[in-house]
Amino acid sequence: MSRNDELADRFEEFADRLEATGVEYKPQSYRRAAENVRAYPESVESLVADGGDGVEAIEGVGEALAAKIVEYVETGAIEELEELRTELPVDMATLTSVEGVGPKTVGTLYDELGVEDLDDLETVAREEKIREISGFGATSEENILAGIEFARQANERSLLGDARPLGEALMEYVAGGADGAVERCELGGSLRRWRETIGDVDLLVASDDPGSVVERFTDWDRADAVIEAGTSKASLRANGVRMDLRVVVPKEFGSALQYFTGSRDHNIGVRNRAIERDLKVNEYGVFDVSELGSDGSSDESDGVSDVDDPESGQRVGERVAGETEAGMYEAVDLPPIPPELREDSGEIDAAAAGDLPVLVELDAVRGDLHVHTDWSDGKHSIEEMIADAAEFGHEYVCITDHASGPGIVADTGLADDDLREQRGAIEDATAAVDADIDVLCGVEANIDADGGVSVGDEVLDDLDLVVASPHSGLDGDGTDRLVTAIEHPHVDVIGHPTGRYLNRRPGLDLDFERVAHAAAEHGVALEVNANPHRLDLSGGAVRTAIEAGATITVDTDAHRPASYELLRYGVHTARRGWAEVDDVLNARDAAGLRAFLAD
Repeated sequence: MSRNDELADRFEEFADRLEATGVEYKPQSYRRAAENVRAYPESVESLVADGGDGVEAIEGVGEALAAKIVEYVETGAIEELEELRTELPVDMATLTSVEGVGPKTVGTLYDELGVEDLDDLETVAREEKIREISGFGATSEENILAGIEFARQANERSLLGDARPLGEALMEYVAGGADGAVERCELGGSLRRWRETIGDVDLLVASDDPGSVVERFTDWDRADAVIEAGTSKASLRANGVRMDLRVVVPKEFGSALQYFTGSRDHNIGVRNRAIERDLKVNEYGVFDVSELGSDGSSDESDGVSDVDDPESGQRVGERVAGETEAGMYEAVDLPPIPPELREDSGEIDAAAAGDLPVLVELDAVRGDLHVHTDWSDGKHSIEEMIADAAEFGHEYVCITDHASGPGIVADTGLADDDLREQRGAIEDATAAVDADIDVLCGVEANIDADGGVSVGDEVLDDLDLVVASPHSGLDGDGTDRLVTAIEHPHVDVIGHPTGRYLNRRPGLDLDFERVAHAAAEHGVALEVNANPHRLDLSGGAVRTAIEAGATITVDTDAHRPASYELLRYGVHTARRGWAEVDDVLNARDAAGLRAFLAD
């Protein structure tokens, strides 16, 4: 997570705490500033380093907010926010993660019942005390109680989109030590497998000077607290995320990277192949144990006793691999398996049979088919979104502003007449942009409760591409609803099919196999929405779609130019679903895309 994101989080918390205490107007100013700080292309650190005056260049940031940005960058805290936390000692982020509980509700529950955290909330809900407060009732109380368990599970894990940038910043910092102690440095664990949520950040370092690496790790100025520090291991907490360091000798880096990337079940599968070949696999390497005696000892000694080296028992036998990760797989007669596939979902058998997919790469994606502008709820003009798509490197982009309908913020969705007018505006903006990029005119229509699409057929017939997405009624089984939308003759893409919002709401229950077969039959692509809050379809659903013969598209749902950078999260999610280039609609050139749309 960047400093811009950290500050945006702080400003959003500011807004929530002010709203919870009944302050008017100010919360909206903080939320607007948070949004603009998060999207600002330059780091706040660089703006502060230039004397602090540049901070006010961020839209919505005046003198008072600029001072808070400088204070946070220089001290790591904002005194006024700390005072608000003292005045209202509640776990705001966790409580508001319960569906139906907003900042004002948090303030009321604290004032009336002393609720500070999820445990308190669950207690008063079970004791039926919430319904006794004016403005609440039995239904509100039951809904809150139903949302608590989901909130508990969600708050145990961080979003990939928060943890990955934070881990990358730490990796860059540790690797940049002036003493040259770091030979290699990589992220591991679920973060390296690009899981949609992660428990903690694992950082693996190869070095002959572990003490120096540990010291640099624990000196990171973005750490909130150092949890522990040993001779070759350490842990700290930054922005609420636990970050673990492990330093290994360079010759064992490959084996450690394979081991600490996981998953556990994948590693068990590799270990079982090793056993079949009289080999032993662990974090220290691959060892030939065929010559070991029945007591587990070797006839030869390397001169190091178990007393001198407690880990030597793990290094018994002739070491045949471990310096590189590829060598670990080669030792058990497998080609290297990409980290995204290491979930014990058939990847080892596929590797052994020579059937691993050639996974889609980030640079294979040629365009974005789901982009918003300030005609609906986007933050930038059509011309800006086109120009920035071209600068990002896209060969084409499709403008798909929201149509009006259920689940769309009031006054931001476009009526049919607006969509007709927008077509001309898109053509004018395309002509005004000095860039070689193909621009398509589209819409993100809403899938109604019965599967209908919230735009008239005459308008849809005049558009280049139609994304249809669920935005309301996002609970229960939505399979029939999506299949009906897929069967609509004008629908080209189903956007964020479940409507989930990670760590906030689970979204629709879907029979993915049935949805996927319908999409394949009707030539409709299923979207992998790359926004880290969504990653919808999930990796598992992508694989189901591909096996059914359906096409996927990886889009950012960008509401601002900075969001084009989110594409990597969608691509890695598609890779977790075994997606190859031919499976991805927007990996085709513009002619190939238009041919798909014309079918």
